[in-house]
Amino acid sequence: MANKPEDRILMAQIGAAHGIRGEVRVKPFGDDPLSFGDYGKLESADGSRKFKVKKARIQKTVVVTKFEGVNSRNEAEVLNGMKLYIAREKLPETEDEDEFYHTDLIGLKAIDEKGEAIGTVLALLNFGAGDLIEVAPKSGNSLMFPFTKAVVPTIDLKEGYVEVHAPEGFYDEGEKEPEDGSKPEAD
Repeated sequence: MANKPEDRILMAQIGAAHGIRGEVRVKPFGDDPLSFGDYGKLESADGSRKFKVKKARIQKTVVVTKFEGVNSRNEAEVLNGMKLYIAREKLPETEDEDEFYHTDLIGLKAIDEKGEAIGTVLALLNFGAGDLIEVAPKSGNSLMFPFTKAVVPTIDLKEGYVEVHAPEGFYDEGEKEPEDGSKPEAD
């Protein structure tokens, strides 16, 4: 019997092969970049493959990882892009109300400070300058908000929503570009 998606936590994603001995670059999700292998075997999204971390080391922005049974570059290249999960019950319970797993936020309704729907939480991202929460509105492009206590003051998992207070000017369109291609005049 397969686990439901909410019963599993995304721990890491395999990237490109590294070298010729079956090592891969891994992007871990979590506070400790080396902890993704601490909870037993990881499994593919469909559960058909299981991976045990043999060794891992941090190298720049990725973790170079050797999985048991992956011994050549060809075997490693096949894994590129694969997401790795563990069963939720293998992780410790969160200790306070401000702690949660990113997976718990995906799909929650996003509302503004007036309680009006903005959209649905798509993802939590980090491109190196801090966490962002990505919200899909009913129409149009995704919205990216800083994932801070000031911008996202309320996360209510029981009721199924996050409250988002957009920074001042967030929805403003900004200055229009001059149509003749010249630079705007300084005041």
